[in-house]
Amino acid sequence: MDYGKRLPAIASLITLLMLVASVALAAPGAAETYKAKCASCHGPDGSGQTAVGKSMKIRDLRSAEVQKQTDADLEKIITDGKGKMPAYKAKLSVADISSLVAYVRGVAKK
Repeated sequence: MDYGKRLPAIASLITLLMLVASVALAAPGAAETYKAKCASCHGPDGSGQTAVGKSMKIRDLRSAEVQKQTDADLEKIITDGKGKMPAYKAKLSVADISSLVAYVRGVAKK
């Protein structure tokens, strides 16, 4: 066997596995960020059934109306805010915002 030819492929595979593992480990951060930044209005389940959510007529994050939006649409809303929802571009990283979008997608599946 010529290990010299296989070494780059093995190194690429290890790098890919490390990337996947880091994303998997980052997922709990999205839940923590959601709880800290979003749940007070959107509720722990995304339903918007909180005092603030009800008074502001917040849409249910689990609804088809929200879920049919593209990831880019949801990222823009989180980044720039919408209506009375504050912008989070100065408070969250791009990675945090992308993780929140994935979290919102997961809320709909629960």
